[in-house]
Amino acid sequence: MPDYHDDLRLAHVLADAADAATMDRFKALDLKVETKPDMTPVSEADKAAEELIRGQLQRARPRDAILGEEYGIEGTGPRRWVIDPIDGTKNYVRGVPVWATLISLMEAGEGGYQPVVGVVSAPALGRRWWAAKGAGAYTGRSLTSATRLRVSKVSRLQDASLAYSSLSGWEDQGRLDGFLDLTRACWRTRGYGDFWPYMMVAEGSVDLCAEPELSLWDMAANAIVVTEAGGSFTGIDGTPGPHSGNAAASNGLLHDELLGYLNQRY
Repeated sequence: MPDYHDDLRLAHVLADAADAATMDRFKALDLKVETKPDMTPVSEADKAAEELIRGQLQRARPRDAILGEEYGIEGTGPRRWVIDPIDGTKNYVRGVPVWATLISLMEAGEGGYQPVVGVVSAPALGRRWWAAKGAGAYTGRSLTSATRLRVSKVSRLQDASLAYSSLSGWEDQGRLDGFLDLTRACWRTRGYGDFWPYMMVAEGSVDLCAEPELSLWDMAANAIVVTEAGGSFTGIDGTPGPHSGNAAASNGLLHDELLGYLNQRY
C-alpha cells in the first residue's frame, strides 16, 4: 500500500496556513461577504484561504490537480487535491465557531477518484482531525500529538445519537417523512451541521448522520476520516464514497437501517 505520510504532512502545513488566515478575519467587523449565484454566502476569507492553499500546492505539488469550492478545477492527472476553504461559511460570517477548512487528496482508481488523505481543521473550536488510507484516523494538535479515532459500538437504533444539518433539504427532496421517522427511532437527535457530525461519528460521540445535498469538497475529507475510523460513508443510495451529491455516515453497525429510513416512501 502506498505511503501517504508526506502528503498528510503537507496537508497539515496547508491547514496551518489556512487556520491563520481564517482566524485573522473571524468576527472582523469589516469582513466582506458576497452572495454567489446559488444564493450561498462567500466571504473574503473563503477566497483568501483557498488562494493561499492553491499557491502552496502549486509550489509543493506542481503536477497535481486542484479542485476548490471558490475557484473550480485546475490541472489534470491521477492526483487531485480537493479543498473547501471554509466549510460552514454561514456560521463563520455570523461569528459561530463551528466551521472548518477541509483538505483532501484524491487519487484515480477503480470507480473514479477516491480520497486517500483528509484533514479537517476547525481552529475556532481548537480541533483538528485527519486520516490517510490504510493508516487510521486521528485527532489532536499535531501529527506527533494525536489520539486514534474509532467509531462507536452502538448497535441498536433506539440507543443511537443522530446528527443532522437541517430539515428543509429533506423536505425539498420528498424525504422528510422518512427522515422524521428516523429521528423518532433514535435515542437522541441534534442539529450540529456541516463537517462536525462526521467528525463526531469518527470519534464515537455520535453514531450516525446524513445530509441531503452536498458537493464533493464538502465530503472528500470527511469520508476518509470516517472510514479510517472504522465507520461507513456512502451516498443515500448506498454508493460508497463522496460522489453521490449527498451523504450518510455511521458507525457501520447502523448503516443499513439509516439508509432504509432515508429511502422509505421515496
